[in-house]
Amino acid sequence: MRVKEILRTATQAWSPAAHHPAFLALGTSAQQLDASFNTTAALEIFEMDFADTSMDMKLRGSLSTTNRFHSLIWVTFGMGVDGSAGRLIGGGDNGAVTVYSPEAILSGAEDAIIGESCKHTGPVRALDYNPFQSNLLASGACDSEIYIWDLNNFSNPMTPGTKSQPVEDVCVVAWNKQVQHILASAGPSGRAVVWDLRKNEPIIKISDHSNRMHCSGMLWHPDVATQMILASEDDRLPVIQMWDLRFATSPLKVLEKHTRGILSVSWSQADPELLLSSAKDNRILCWNPNTGEVIYELPTANQWCFDVQWCPRNPALLSAASFDGHISVYTVMGGCLEAQQYSSVDKISAAFDPSDPFGTGQALPPLQVPQPTAVPTIIPPLKTPPKWERRPIGASFTFGGKLVTFDNPKPVQPSPSPQPPRQVYVSQVITEVEFLQRSRELQAALQSGSFISYCHNKVSSSSSEAEQDIWRFLLVNFEDEARVKFLRLLGFSKEELEKKISSCLGKNLQPNGHALDVNDLAEKMQTLSAERAEDASETAEPPTDFFSQIQKEKAPFHIPVSGDTDGLISQALLVGNFEGAVDLCLSDGRYAEAILLSISGGEELLKKTQQRYLNKQTNTVSMLISSVVTQNWKDIVQDCDLDNWKEALAALLTYANPEEFATLCDTLGSRLEAGGTEKRCLQACLCYICSGNIHKLVECWSSQRDCTTPLTLEDLVEKVMVLKKSIERLRNSEVTVQSSVLEEKLIHYANILANQGSLETALSYLPQTSQQAEVQMLKERLSLAQGSAAQPHHPKTPAGGAPPAPANTNTAQGQFTPAVPPQMPRAGQPAMPPVFTPQVPPTTHTPGVPHPARRPSYPQYPPAAPGFSPSQSVGGPLVFPPSSLSGPVPPSSSAPGGMVPGSVPMMPTPPAPGFLPTASLPPMPPTSLPGGPVPMYSGPSGPQGGTPLGPAPPPTSTAYMAPGVGYPPGGPGAPGAKTYTPSVPPPPTGAHDGWNDPPAVRGGSRSKKIAGDYTPPAPITAPVMSLATEAAVPQDRVQVPPGAPQEPNLQVLQQLPAERVQQKEIPAEHMVLKSTFDSLVQRCQLAATDPQTKRKLDDASKRIGSLYDKLREQSLSPSILSGLHEISRCVSGQNYQRALELHTQVVSSSNFSEISAFMPVLKVLMTIGNKLGV
Repeated sequence: MRVKEILRTATQAWSPAAHHPAFLALGTSAQQLDASFNTTAALEIFEMDFADTSMDMKLRGSLSTTNRFHSLIWVTFGMGVDGSAGRLIGGGDNGAVTVYSPEAILSGAEDAIIGESCKHTGPVRALDYNPFQSNLLASGACDSEIYIWDLNNFSNPMTPGTKSQPVEDVCVVAWNKQVQHILASAGPSGRAVVWDLRKNEPIIKISDHSNRMHCSGMLWHPDVATQMILASEDDRLPVIQMWDLRFATSPLKVLEKHTRGILSVSWSQADPELLLSSAKDNRILCWNPNTGEVIYELPTANQWCFDVQWCPRNPALLSAASFDGHISVYTVMGGCLEAQQYSSVDKISAAFDPSDPFGTGQALPPLQVPQPTAVPTIIPPLKTPPKWERRPIGASFTFGGKLVTFDNPKPVQPSPSPQPPRQVYVSQVITEVEFLQRSRELQAALQSGSFISYCHNKVSSSSSEAEQDIWRFLLVNFEDEARVKFLRLLGFSKEELEKKISSCLGKNLQPNGHALDVNDLAEKMQTLSAERAEDASETAEPPTDFFSQIQKEKAPFHIPVSGDTDGLISQALLVGNFEGAVDLCLSDGRYAEAILLSISGGEELLKKTQQRYLNKQTNTVSMLISSVVTQNWKDIVQDCDLDNWKEALAALLTYANPEEFATLCDTLGSRLEAGGTEKRCLQACLCYICSGNIHKLVECWSSQRDCTTPLTLEDLVEKVMVLKKSIERLRNSEVTVQSSVLEEKLIHYANILANQGSLETALSYLPQTSQQAEVQMLKERLSLAQGSAAQPHHPKTPAGGAPPAPANTNTAQGQFTPAVPPQMPRAGQPAMPPVFTPQVPPTTHTPGVPHPARRPSYPQYPPAAPGFSPSQSVGGPLVFPPSSLSGPVPPSSSAPGGMVPGSVPMMPTPPAPGFLPTASLPPMPPTSLPGGPVPMYSGPSGPQGGTPLGPAPPPTSTAYMAPGVGYPPGGPGAPGAKTYTPSVPPPPTGAHDGWNDPPAVRGGSRSKKIAGDYTPPAPITAPVMSLATEAAVPQDRVQVPPGAPQEPNLQVLQQLPAERVQQKEIPAEHMVLKSTFDSLVQRCQLAATDPQTKRKLDDASKRIGSLYDKLREQSLSPSILSGLHEISRCVSGQNYQRALELHTQVVSSSNFSEISAFMPVLKVLMTIGNKLGV
């Protein structure tokens, strides 16, 4: 498209590329006349000003010359020195070569001509300068004259060699664009000569064999040193030939599109794929010389263009000089012709003077020139983008952190064959390396379920103590004995406390944690049993006679009935007025007697007495004692000093009811969070972790930490996901949290993951129920980026394993509402054991014999907590099951020490850690006061448990599976009790001595035999503090003091059905240990011939079962399990020497009490196996 125009008939030359702005120099063309036959000549310089929208170019300088120009060039010699714009060199029609100063012409100075020489004898039609040495100039004229000029010494030119023969006019000279000492010249005959200036001789001559080639132009390839083109002016052969000097016998390529002779050619120095040619057919074509295709044709007038040139400064511009007196500037980038149609109208309007031409005193009205409707004409650009518009290299970021790059390598040599397709590189850009690494570690833990090791790593890598505390609390949720470990984290250790108490009381604490020596006690008991066995055949006097003799030895005592306080108390007791007796004791300050009497007076009286006593206490621990007795923990968490938050949380972990535990923890956390400091908020986070309140945890954490950066957001997501998985593990079902704050954080987290290229992980964190347009769009983009169609996506659950059924998915507002768990356990979890549910027969009653008030004859078991109630209100607090979860499940009636002589050994309360439906266990009346902490050890007590007052009735033959073994104890806010499996012996068929009966009195009493009709007194089956919550007593029963004799209930105990014991299975990952060691025993038994060895193997086959029991209970440490697996592999490979070495390492690095039951057996088996070679 034409952009500028000058009305001149002239030879043209563009200013060098380094000159700004771009100038166009015009010298009056020789051998051309206008209609006025004007013979003057001038050298003019015009400026390209695109700020001017008109077609005219601004004339910046002019100089009258004596000669007209056949050729004109603008060289870079001297450019930049003292503001020099280079040199203009013109070839005249009288053989003159003149050097002009462009800045002198622009300024109008007189010394514009720097030098002039008339060495040539005819018109100088050819000029060119060396691109490597701008001071070197070549000129060609008639008679094959070629001179090489040095602008530093313009008076003495040199010749490239002897004149070529036959002599002819030199119409064009051209310096090679790659080799500075190579020059080419051509004449009208079509023969081109290549000169080597180092040798001053021609090195090759090129000519067309048709002899019809009339050369009008010659150019070297801008990039390839051995290629050039020759243009033919002959109408019979209007072609452009491309020659390669390496194959100079014929043209490499011939461009044939013009219909008449070619007048001028110009090769773009900015893009070698653009070659201009103008011909006598009034066409200006732009070629791609590599393909021979015409890629553009300029819209020109019906006139010949005798000269076309590319603009060095702006490679999209070109100028064309035509014989009709127009110098036109075109652009190959296309455009619109609408503005050009008004330019002629403006010129007509400007030709009329609007002033008063007739002296009338009035100006002429504006000229109304009819203007046709402007129809914009769009001129298309080149078919392909030129090189200067092509990006040599490009990069663009795309979704998913991808970076798309490409480059256009410059070919060493252009090839006629098509170029290979260019490559586009797609790479993944990761800017948050640490964030992505931590995200991958979290994802690996979620998929593998290895949360314990993950939490251990986080504890060791945390920099602050507060961060370590949070991860320790999260870790406890996945371990056994959660309650004990929660208390230890809060700084309360039962063992350390027992040592402090013993030290305070002056007792010597033995290694077993009690103020006695168990080994000494066991030895004495064994000696006692042996002595009792020796005297079993002898007769013994009935115990009643023995005690009757003791009674006779006591002095008689007096029962006061006077009017003083003692007498009134005695009278009140004699008539059964417990309330009056208690009031008298309280008024007299006898608090101990008052509480003891209120126990016999009933639950209501006991509560009133306790309250009156506690109201009078004002010491530092009275509030805590009051809360323990009354179970009022709300006042503790609401009114305690915030500096005692650890003590308050420890009390909740020990005593709070399961239904109130989460709410109380949240209340304590809210108080801490209201403190506003970072320290208090971190303490509140620990409370929320205990209660399992993810919503509050996120809000509290976000209030103090900036969760907008990737790493801080990763900190929050790690804690939320680990806490969420601990609750899902507890319930065995998926948990969904509805929290707007958490949803916002997860969306941000997913965006960061997507930007780092972790697309699948990002999709798993997006909320599935969100209707936000941003979330929906991100889901669609993630799905498409992964190659899947846009459809409802069900991403993988971040945790490993099969996702739970939809029926088990729970939804709560910031909380978790459990559903009824599935009947079958998930893979990797052992089957849940049956829950021990004793059947309580009605108590037999003999008329006339009083019974203790509200005391059942058989110790009842606390009811199993219903777990998570499905009827919880949405948004309500978490409800955790008892025992292994929230601690305070009231124990059975027991003496201090966990067992009462004469009763069935107390069993740990079967927990309901979220796995059991509400109706799994029938409710049973509790038999102890509320608030009793869960015992950490529920085994038979030692002598400190109380002195037996009579022989124990035979226990029932009921055994049961220890609760909490088949499913993970503990959880958020749910401390677990230590599992313990006591063995209950079967009832004997006849009467025999109890295991903890006092030794028989030596002497005459040994010869007495027990009477056949002897009836033992009723044992004390509960402590004096156990009457408050026992089952109601029928109205016909008479209240009697504790310890009164009653009819024994041996028949009731013997009628209790035996529970079926379902043994728990060994975890699948440890079954290889059982199969390996059992196989070793069998192989040894088959190969053994020695009776002694067989006996050892029989004993070992029985004792190895202790290892399997520990595997079922999952009570072995990871280091011991790892060592056992290594030993198993060595045994499988019959490498017994290595197995024995590993055995020694495990024994030396482990707690011997943990492995003493089975490691010696393993050593015996491996030694025998090695000896037998099996």
